[in-house]
Amino acid sequence: MTPASASHSGPAPQRWETVVGLEVHCELRTATKLFCSCRNSFGEEPNTNVCAVCLGLPGSLPVLNRQAVEYAMRIGEALHSTVRPSLFHRKNYFYPDMPKDYQISQYDEPINVGGWLELPDGGRVGIVRAHMEEDTGKTTHVGGGGRIHEAAYSLVDYNRAGVPLVEIVSEPDLRSAAQARAYVRELRAILVATGASDGKMEEGSLRVDANVSLRRGGSSQLGTRCEIKNMNSLSSLGRAIDYEAERQRELLEEGQDVVQETRHWNEAESRTLSMRSKEEAFDYRYFPEPDLVPVAPQEAWQAQVRAAMPVLPAQRRARLAAAAGTGADVVALLVELDLDGLVLEAIEQGAEPRVALNRAANEVAADLEGARGLDPAAFAALVGMEAGGELTATQAKDVLAEMLKAGGDPAAIAKAKGYKALSPDALAAAVEEVIAANAELCARFRAGDGKVMGALIGQLMKATEGKADGNRARAMLTERLEAKA
Repeated sequence: MTPASASHSGPAPQRWETVVGLEVHCELRTATKLFCSCRNSFGEEPNTNVCAVCLGLPGSLPVLNRQAVEYAMRIGEALHSTVRPSLFHRKNYFYPDMPKDYQISQYDEPINVGGWLELPDGGRVGIVRAHMEEDTGKTTHVGGGGRIHEAAYSLVDYNRAGVPLVEIVSEPDLRSAAQARAYVRELRAILVATGASDGKMEEGSLRVDANVSLRRGGSSQLGTRCEIKNMNSLSSLGRAIDYEAERQRELLEEGQDVVQETRHWNEAESRTLSMRSKEEAFDYRYFPEPDLVPVAPQEAWQAQVRAAMPVLPAQRRARLAAAAGTGADVVALLVELDLDGLVLEAIEQGAEPRVALNRAANEVAADLEGARGLDPAAFAALVGMEAGGELTATQAKDVLAEMLKAGGDPAAIAKAKGYKALSPDALAAAVEEVIAANAELCARFRAGDGKVMGALIGQLMKATEGKADGNRARAMLTERLEAKA
């Protein structure tokens, strides 16, 4: 079936409600693998970071990585989960990229239970669990379209086998593709902030599976879900959820049943394809891993982890919003781009918050490479020059571009460029000149045609050779025209 509106980015019609739960797998930033001393390193020659333990050779025994446990606890703390004693199990299934033919994972006694994640818009998504497990290897199908049924042969790289993972399972609290993207974006920021993961989706260290179902609007009963795999970007995640919701809607509208299964997102064709029937827990024949003891972090260790937790994105947004006096979307953007510290320091030095936010969210955000060398004190000084009328907005942007490129003092750069402040008297004289030369436009403005203000501002900028501040010019023009009405 090919959904007729699968190319649309909107949600399913209101008659049906989309329900989404996400399973996010994040690789931990440990130096070595979860149960052996092989290096945890991306991009090396295939099958060079392997040993008897991660290859599952007879007689080898796993030894748990302490740093991985600490990273898992950091994630639990950041997600407001309860850290509990946990137990590793063997999850039995056959995949060619799992050399032992089972995966060591946590089943009914995970290390992190419950919790929630706060989205930038203030909404909360429940967390079911965040458990530890080992990653699989990577299979490459050679020939055809890269799918197993089209390939001439397949190659397996076991470098990734045994790399420590934390799988974070959300409640089915998400109702759209946009919410799902916002959740993953926020979760990634949290994982990076804790230092537990680098969050690089392009390298596979952050992978997302989406469980999608539909139910009738107003119903509390969940529908039959399908799990979607192979989304390697936030864009792919959103398009896959929208496609799958539309596919299920068409089935239900036609009186057919949705089959619970695992589906593959085909990026080239922008659609989901059936992979296999969805497994249940009993299909994996879980049983406790006999070679590993239970994990029971002492309270002193947990307290140490809590004390070392960094400031998380939600706290950073709240701090910047309070300092800037706004809760606008620009605050979330600056935190996401790691520019909130720059703006906060500028505000603390007396910079006008509105101007600081605008310059950071536009010019600085457009040159993140240059932003790394931008001196907060110099940025604050530039904002002060613009807010105080020493530079027009256009001039300030030009000076800031130079600062992002090569650093320097904004006053010295402005002087070298010949930028001088336009005195209030000079601006007032220019305003009177423009009013006198544009009687028709002024009459239209007084009659209620606000659109002509742009043309008047343009004339004023021409008369002052671009030295007038746009906001001050608009305010003065409006005041003079209304006074002469």
